[in-house]
Amino acid sequence: MKRRILLADDSPHAQRMGERILREEGYEVVSVTDGETALLRAQDFDPDLIIADISLPGISGYDLCKEIKAKKDSVFTKVILTAGLLEHFDAERAVQAGYDGSLRKPFEASAMLELVNSLVEAGVVARQMFSEEEAARVVRVETADPAPPRLFIPLPLRTERRGQFTPEPQPPAPAEPERAPVVAASGAIDPGLVRAAVTMAVEAAIPNLIDEITARVLETLEKE
Repeated sequence: MKRRILLADDSPHAQRMGERILREEGYEVVSVTDGETALLRAQDFDPDLIIADISLPGISGYDLCKEIKAKKDSVFTKVILTAGLLEHFDAERAVQAGYDGSLRKPFEASAMLELVNSLVEAGVVARQMFSEEEAARVVRVETADPAPPRLFIPLPLRTERRGQFTPEPQPPAPAEPERAPVVAASGAIDPGLVRAAVTMAVEAAIPNLIDEITARVLETLEKE
């Protein structure tokens, strides 16, 4: 059975790149362009993994992740948050939302698949080990921090040779995504990655540029 991935990104270039990489790996991929649609498709598509841009229209990637993690029927769904090459990534907000990993765009195939494959496999193992009811019984960790407390799914106990039980170690918190490399290992600049980064930056800037030009034209016409 093909594993399912929901790709939420309003950049056509990022969608095409992500779809190609994931489908060539054998995943079934559905793409959407905004947060509200992503929430709806997550219900009927039941993805193993969601890859969401942090700057989605409507509902941001951070808030989408938080919504997904709060739903009992998507407790096993993993979420990767993505950000543009020059875009600020709020690691604290991502942790509070419960994200599982992060990537910089433009996507680099090997790095993307390494993270995607590991998270999908982790989700499959969790489904086999826990029922939804068991996984939903989370432990709320109270802290002095005013931010909402983080939620953890209890891990299975490991039996030692002496008959004692010790908890499995908690995985480290996901790190802030590294910037996608534009320089190859040989030291040469990779024109393809540079072009992809410039393309995405221009796509992101076009809506604001159009609004600004429109406002100036209207202002000029009104003066005349």
